[in-house]
Amino acid sequence: MLALSARGVLPKVDYAVFADTGWEPKAVYDHLDRLEREIAQPAGIPILRVSSGNIRDDALDPEHRFASMPLYILNKDGKPGMTRRQCTGEYKIKPIKKQVRELLGYPYPSRIPKGVFVEQWVGISTDEFHRAKDADVQYMRNRHPLITDINWSRADCVRYLTSIGLAETPKSSCLGCPFHGNAQWRAIRDHSPDEWVDVVEFDAAIREGNARANATGNKLLGQAFLHRSRVPLNQAPIDHVTAAEWAALQEEIGGLDTAELEEGVADGCSPWACRGSDPVRDDFGLAA
Repeated sequence: MLALSARGVLPKVDYAVFADTGWEPKAVYDHLDRLEREIAQPAGIPILRVSSGNIRDDALDPEHRFASMPLYILNKDGKPGMTRRQCTGEYKIKPIKKQVRELLGYPYPSRIPKGVFVEQWVGISTDEFHRAKDADVQYMRNRHPLITDINWSRADCVRYLTSIGLAETPKSSCLGCPFHGNAQWRAIRDHSPDEWVDVVEFDAAIREGNARANATGNKLLGQAFLHRSRVPLNQAPIDHVTAAEWAALQEEIGGLDTAELEEGVADGCSPWACRGSDPVRDDFGLAA
């Protein structure tokens, strides 16, 4: 959408906003710098980088409230589960809303007058039109130009990015996002050794729950993992496996199809369009 706006295919936007969780892959930050340098700045479109903190550091800080990631868990009785996802709201939506309020001139807790709002573009394509929803606050009104203005699918977007030299656009998502598929985990391991060490260390650090729960002596009722196989990441079956192993994994995780297990969440992390499911909190004993 930024490129389409900068090149006049769509109307010119006032700002582009990137919500930074503090734990994106280096490739994403490098790509963002390139977009700013080659696309946004020449068109006079400021890119605003907003943040609620570093999600990795916060998760391991016993003094910080943990906005839980959707971790895969094994309960005390051996049954699989998943923790409630709060990270999108805390590290994506919250800082964007804060920035919008400031742009409007009404920072929190100021009351925004009726009729004062921003039009916010959300990059949902025709493939997922059902995810196109209205904003949940009156001072933001969502617009979905890929659907309403140009009727583009994901494939159309990829073709356009390729035509302007951005074919290698990386997915934006936390380095240690549990919604990664095996292909993403392999890419980190095989091409970014420092980042692989980082995620393996984080996976081990969250095994017994979040830091605050441990610090307060809460009794934990399970173990947490980044990989859906629920084994340590450096032992997880992220390489090619046999059909029988695929079937066993599918049965274990409730019939998840092979493509999703391999590729993960297709579009990465988007504030209003995260494609991960909304898991129900169970008895893992995470502190609020």
